[in-house]
Amino acid sequence: MLQKLKIKDFITLNGSIQELQVTYEVFGQPLGTAPIVLVNHALTGNSTVTGKNGWWSNLIGPEKCIGTEQYTILAFNIPGNGYDGFEIKNYRDFVAGDIANVFLKALEQMEVSRLYAIIGGSLGGGIGWEMVALEPNITEYLIPIASDWKSTDWLIANCRIQEQFLLNSSKPIHDARMHAMLCYRTPESFKARFHRSVNEELGMFNIESWLLHHGKKLQGRFQLSAYKLMNQLLKTIDIRRDGEAVFQKIWESGVKVQMVGVDTDLFFLPGENIETLTPMNQNLKYAEIESIHGHDAFLIEFEQLEEILAGIFKKEFADERAKV
Repeated sequence: MLQKLKIKDFITLNGSIQELQVTYEVFGQPLGTAPIVLVNHALTGNSTVTGKNGWWSNLIGPEKCIGTEQYTILAFNIPGNGYDGFEIKNYRDFVAGDIANVFLKALEQMEVSRLYAIIGGSLGGGIGWEMVALEPNITEYLIPIASDWKSTDWLIANCRIQEQFLLNSSKPIHDARMHAMLCYRTPESFKARFHRSVNEELGMFNIESWLLHHGKKLQGRFQLSAYKLMNQLLKTIDIRRDGEAVFQKIWESGVKVQMVGVDTDLFFLPGENIETLTPMNQNLKYAEIESIHGHDAFLIEFEQLEEILAGIFKKEFADERAKV
């Protein structure tokens, strides 16, 4: 069930004053009774992370890797994602760091001072990095998956093309989504699935009808204002906006960072994660999912992801942490 709170007179990093609605859902154990795992959603995601319609139900739920019998699962909607009816039209007033600050203020209102883990894929992982940059002691673990602490030139370029579709196309959501799918998957993934096969009824290649299907599907459930905002956030991830000293602040806090990349990711390149590794920080680790499916592997390769995360979320370990 969606729960709601207000953040009044929120000042964005560019000085814009906003009144924001923040909605969230809680799964598993009640707040205050178990370690809290905050799940940050990706571009078209939302707060329904588990259950019948949960987009990460293969990872989160009863007897899953992140077990709802052991943890309190908390998930916010990024304000303006359209899931709760709240809309943000002035999308260029926001950057990813603003959303991180919103989430931290929401946690403060909820009297949550410490999380067990922040986990998120893609944009959600970037917002997790931004939260830790603002408040390193907010969590024991940070787990950014298929993500990064910055938007690279490559990512910014793709987001710019997405914005051009969103501003100029006669079917903006539909056409932007078609382009985005080329970034989320790989040539090998398409080859393994389609083999240049043809849909005789439609008179086109199956890859074409698949792209059209995804465009139509998102157009039916997503708002244009939400897509513009999420795309803006995706291209503005950067924990260094106040300087390189932020890394030292994070490392000194003792937060354990488990980065997870995808070896074929064409969106958040795995090499960028590897460059973040430093022998000076033993709390910073990197693991990699092997997949032909590219960026979307974080929504597909659940067995590999569970194996990587088992040491963080397995029951006996969580029980010990709950006593601290």
